[in-house]
Amino acid sequence: MFELNEPQKMVEQMFRQWCTKELQPQVEALEKDVEKGTMNPFDLMRNMLDTFGMRETLRAGLVRKVEKMRAAEKGEAAAEKKEGDDEDDPMRAAQQDMLITMVVIKELCRVAPGFAMSFGVSTALCGQPILLKGTADQVEKYAIPVLTMDKVGCWALTEPEAGSDAFGSMKTTAKPTPDEKGYIINGSKTFITNGPFGEIFLTYAKIDRGQPKKDQPVHAFILEKDMKGLTVGKPFEKMGMKDSPTSEIFFDDVYVPKENLLGGVERETVRSEAKESMGSERSGVPAMCLGIIERCFEESVKYAKERKQFGRPIAEFQAIQLKIANMYNHYMNVQNIVFRLAWMAKVGKNDLAYASATKAYAAKAALDVAMEAIQIFGGYGYMKEYHIEKLMRDAKLLELGAGTTEINLLTAARILLSD
Repeated sequence: MFELNEPQKMVEQMFRQWCTKELQPQVEALEKDVEKGTMNPFDLMRNMLDTFGMRETLRAGLVRKVEKMRAAEKGEAAAEKKEGDDEDDPMRAAQQDMLITMVVIKELCRVAPGFAMSFGVSTALCGQPILLKGTADQVEKYAIPVLTMDKVGCWALTEPEAGSDAFGSMKTTAKPTPDEKGYIINGSKTFITNGPFGEIFLTYAKIDRGQPKKDQPVHAFILEKDMKGLTVGKPFEKMGMKDSPTSEIFFDDVYVPKENLLGGVERETVRSEAKESMGSERSGVPAMCLGIIERCFEESVKYAKERKQFGRPIAEFQAIQLKIANMYNHYMNVQNIVFRLAWMAKVGKNDLAYASATKAYAAKAALDVAMEAIQIFGGYGYMKEYHIEKLMRDAKLLELGAGTTEINLLTAARILLSD
């Protein structure tokens, strides 16, 4: 698969039109006000879903999924798989054509990568794990509102002293209550996307029964913003991704009932599940990078043809031609990475080494292309009136989030060198 089919091209065109009409005019306001906490980007996300009829279609499919889950929990015959059941499962349908999802991410990131990141964190990192690992009650109460954007979701893993070593250095703990009906959570999380507007927090903590820290299992808990003892810090001021709100979260003796333990039952550890989410996040980053690269490449080609110096277009100078060719190489490479990741999702192939290595490559490529675009534009590229200035600032975070470039490369190398 090396090019989009007609339905995928149609989705690309529709979202390009929506982004041009609805998202692009809001970029300046999103940049200025979301980071301050004075503007909510999520209403625009709901507008996007409603525009394409996605919200209610998704809700209907999720409700049917809950009904099947309840039947299965009761052992009823209705829970048996029937022909056409996959059509009722919105996550299964999306997986069967993951390239459409990646096309949507790409189109959003041509305009506002932070907007795309906030949407993806809420739905893919918070809502989807609850859908896949939660009980029927959890899916109904939490996954459906998050996946339909009725509520804003957060994925809370990173801590002030637990970044790359997210599990080993984790200090947030969940102590079971004496009656074993709940947990008391203490600790903090940082760099939490959507934190200032968060309503549902999928939070990872070590279950502390007095055993050594290294032996404490990590579990995910579903927390709500109104829980006593849960507070959210002020929005961070960032270099880029300003259209994505970010903050700290603090837990001070937060009581969480046992039914809010993801899946409802303690297991030895859920680190593998958290790593699955991290792998999913890393697989989504190349599509974000592709949006940045595509926009920067197109703008650079156009500008090089129009801008004249020494009596001729700068596109005629070899230095510019070399930059355009190098940008094109990155463009094609990242595009092919996205196609392969979509194929892997479709056939159910999990390859953390590939996801990690290509995330690192694509993130660096996006920043390199954005920097080259600014160089081609010269002083104008440094001005905010030209969109590539924003894309360059936004691109840098992609080398840091979802695992730094160094961590991703080391992860890939260790897998490749293992027995």
